[in-house]
Amino acid sequence: MKTILTGIRSNSILTLGNYLGALLPMVRLANEHSREMNVNIFVPDLHSIISSVDGNLQENIVRTIKYYLAAGLEINENVHIYRQSYVPAHSELCWILNCVATMGETSRMTQYKEKSEGRDSCNVGIFDYPILMAADILLYSAEYVPIGEDQFQHIELTRNIATRFNNRFGEIFTVPAKTADQVKFMEVDNGLRIRDLLNPEKKMSKSTAAENSKIMLDDEPAKAAKKIMSATTDSLGKVKYDMWAQPGISNLLQIEALITDVPLQDVISTWAGETRYGDLKKKVASSVSGMLSEFQEKLAKISDQQVYELFEAGEKYANEVANAKLAEVQKAFGLR
Repeated sequence: MKTILTGIRSNSILTLGNYLGALLPMVRLANEHSREMNVNIFVPDLHSIISSVDGNLQENIVRTIKYYLAAGLEINENVHIYRQSYVPAHSELCWILNCVATMGETSRMTQYKEKSEGRDSCNVGIFDYPILMAADILLYSAEYVPIGEDQFQHIELTRNIATRFNNRFGEIFTVPAKTADQVKFMEVDNGLRIRDLLNPEKKMSKSTAAENSKIMLDDEPAKAAKKIMSATTDSLGKVKYDMWAQPGISNLLQIEALITDVPLQDVISTWAGETRYGDLKKKVASSVSGMLSEFQEKLAKISDQQVYELFEAGEKYANEVANAKLAEVQKAFGLR
């Protein structure tokens, strides 16, 4: 069976952007393919500690899995949920892959450049986490790794490392699909980014200081609606989907399409030529508040015990698969 693998860092409460751009598409993909594919959904807690931790990591880990369940994830024998740090093979393979990857290719990673820019120094994890990500993928022979466009470069790095290793030791690793094939499998035109409500030139981010720039999944529905009503648009006076000329309006159309599960083109056609931005905002605000109300109601019904039972089963599976692959790698290097 082929494997799909994905994970969302558990540093804090997620935003509407995380939900629509990553969580919900992954849930739909999992539900569609879990009868004929393994679906590995892991909590990348080792990745989470690269940045500052607020002391609520354990709470965040459990809540992240609750998010998947509240979003409609269907559990069956092919869906495996586990914590990264509970599978020690991730850390050990990361070290071995450090001895295969090069400083040059790792230092070219855009995310490293962005996160280290302007700093006198940064922790080694910021530099090295693409190698840990490669270990996350290669341990389970994952062919498909649904991600945002900011992670495409890391998939290509994983492919390069796996190919280099296989050329030296034989076909031990499954090389993940190319970025173009990943995008095709995810059934999106490109990596999806929900935009900042106040500055639609940027993506919505949970780390942004301005509260009205983002909608959090724990926001009261009425509060979220007010944030939509205050979203930045433009002075052109015509509703049109154009991410370059009208990113604010385009972002609202995109949010509406994703929440109502209506094709984007249909939403664009419905609002084409309209001049009253307030009417569009009211519609999107209603959709967002309704979605949050339903989501939060479902979330409240999921117990911690349900999550820990999923972890217990998933981590037993993950350790068996990961340890078997790690043993192949260790033997190739003469460590076993």
